[in-house]
Parts: sequence; structure tokens; C-alpha cells
Amino acid sequence: MNIQIQGQSVCLVLVSILLLWTGVECIRFDLESGHTKCIAEDIKSNSMTVGKYQIVNLNEGQPLPDSHKISVRVTSSYGNSYHHSDNVNEGHFAFHAVEAGDYMACFSSADHKPSTTITIDFDWKSGVAAKDWTNVAKKGSVELMELELKKMFDTVQSIHDEMFYLREREEEMQQLNTSTNSKMAWLSFISLFVSLSVAGLQLWHLKSFFQKKKLI
Repeated sequence: MNIQIQGQSVCLVLVSILLLWTGVECIRFDLESGHTKCIAEDIKSNSMTVGKYQIVNLNEGQPLPDSHKISVRVTSSYGNSYHHSDNVNEGHFAFHAVEAGDYMACFSSADHKPSTTITIDFDWKSGVAAKDWTNVAKKGSVELMELELKKMFDTVQSIHDEMFYLREREEEMQQLNTSTNSKMAWLSFISLFVSLSVAGLQLWHLKSFFQKKKLI
């Protein structure tokens, strides 16, 4: 069991490392009027996160229809709101995540008759990927090698933090498994006790019944 858990932890760490080194691409999705679509992102505490969204104009050279407006709300898993915009074509948000967990970005569009479909580009980055390295290089006037070293240092730090985060999650899962196994053991014992008690009562009742009928 421990070998399996350790293997899963190693796989999670490897996946996390690959995600940290892989470039973040923009997400494009369709939103039907009168509906809501949400996208979740797992963010660690004290991490910087930035997002940018924009309605795609499929008819280039022409203005967007008046019906192409969206409302956007970003909330944490605890229900705290970090961004809210109504009836916009585009927008962005940036905040420092105080709470760890899943953050939800929900896009909604007002209902129209006939129904319309809105295409949205959404770019959401957190951690190392959320840093604007171009501005860092301009403001600090650092050389390219120094900038790359800063990137590598932040990446290694993020991997280090991710490993501790995964270790904490693993300990929580182990505690949950231990608690669940203990509860299941007690439940099995109680079920066995109740079953034996019911069987004993039935046997006593049948014995008393046959004795009264003088069958035994």
C-alpha cells in the first residue's frame, strides 16, 4: 500500500514539474446565451494569479453585436469573490491568492431570442507563469543570463513548494483513510453484534414457542 502511495506521489510530482515547464496556452470555448460556464484552477496559497478574457470577433472588420456581452465572476472555494465584471467584451484580473484550493471563473451571458453563441478566449496563469518576465527585464535592466537564472530559481522554488503541498495532501489522505477504516471496522463490529443479537432473539422466541406448544 505504501509503495503504491509513494508511486502515485512521484507521478504527481513529475506531472507538476512538466506543468511548470510547459507553456500556458489560451483556452477558447463557446458560451450559449442564457447559460453559464465555469472553469476551475487549483491555486496554492500566497500565489500570484492573472487572467485575461476576450470575446472573439468571428466577423473581422465588423463590430461585435450588442448581444455579445458577458459577465465574469472569480471566486474561491470558500465563496470569496476576487473579480466581478458585468456586460463587458473583455477584461482581466490579477490577485494574490490568500486561500489554497480550487478557484472558479464563471462566465455567463444574458438570454437572447433567438439564442446566440459567443466564443471566448481565456488565459489564466498562476505561480511562476503569472509573472511578467519581460517587464522584470526592462525594469531591472538585467542581462539575459541573469533573467534566465531568476526564472529557474522561481521554478525550482515552485517545485519545492509543490512537493511540500503534495506531501501535505498525501498525509491528509492517509489520515482520512485511517479514519475511514476505523469507522468501517466499528460499523462492521456493530452490524455483526446486531445480527447475532437478532439471531439469538429469534432462536429464543422459536424455542419458547415450541415449548408452549409442547413440540419439544
